Amino acid sequence: MEYLKFILYGLIQGLTEFIPVSSTAHLKVISLFFGMEDPGPSLSAIIQIGSVFALIWYFKKDIFKLRRKYSQNFFDYLLNSILFRSIVIGSIPIILFGGTIKIFLPDFFDKFLRSNLSIALISLLMAVFMFIADTTKGGSINLKNYKYSDIFFIGLFQAFAILPGVSRSGITISSALILGWERDDAAKFSFLLGIPAISLAAIVEFISSFSEFNSFGFLPLIVCLSTTFISSLFAIDFLLKYFTSNGLKLFVIYRMVFGIVLLLNL
Repeated sequence: MEYLKFILYGLIQGLTEFIPVSSTAHLKVISLFFGMEDPGPSLSAIIQIGSVFALIWYFKKDIFKLRRKYSQNFFDYLLNSILFRSIVIGSIPIILFGGTIKIFLPDFFDKFLRSNLSIALISLLMAVFMFIADTTKGGSINLKNYKYSDIFFIGLFQAFAILPGVSRSGITISSALILGWERDDAAKFSFLLGIPAISLAAIVEFISSFSEFNSFGFLPLIVCLSTTFISSLFAIDFLLKYFTSNGLKLFVIYRMVFGIVLLLNL
C-alpha cells in the first residue's frame, strides 16, 4: 500500500505539473479523495524534481546540440545567452515571493492557502484568467523577438504559482498569451522558465525538511520520482501538441468544474 500511495502521488504530480490545472491542488484533493494523507508542501516540492528531469530529457536533443556547438566556450556562451538571462530575469519574482512566504508566513501557507476553500476559489479565478487569455487575439511574439519586459511580466505572474490552485504552467502560458505570444512558444518558454522555479522549490523544501526525509522511505520515494518522470513526459508531449491547436478551452472548463465541485463539498 505504501508503494501504491507513492505511485499515485507520482502520477498526479507528473500529469498535472505541465497541464494547467495545478499539481499542488490535485496532490492534496485527490489524495484525500482516495483516503490518503495530504503529501504536504515538503513532499510535493521534492517529487517535483521528477518533472524537472522529464523536461531535460524531453528537450535533450536541443541541449546536446547546444553543448556540441559551444563545446569550447559553453559556459561563456551560457552567461551571454539571451535565453539564459531571460530565464534568470523571469525567475527572480517567484524566488523573492516564495522566499518571503517561506520565511515569514509558513503557517498561513499550510493552514489557509492549502485549504479546499482557498484552492476552490483560486481555481475559479484561474479559469476566468485562462478564458481571457485564450480569447485574446493571437500575437507575433516568440522566442526570437521577445523583450526582457515581456519576460519580467511573465515572471511576475509566475510568482503567484506558489499559491496552491494557481498552476505554474497555467498562469505563465496565459500571461504570455495576453502579452501576444504565439501559442507554441508560449508553452515552450513556460517549460523552460519552470526548470529553476521547480528545482529551487525542491531544494529548499528538501533542506528545510531534511529531518522528515527518512520518514518517506528511500525506495518509495524513488518509485514516486520515477512515476513522476514518466507521467511528466506524457503531459509535456500532450500539452505541446494539444494546446497549439486547441488552446486552453478544455482546461478552462475543467477548472470551473473542479472549483465548483470543491465548493459544493466543503
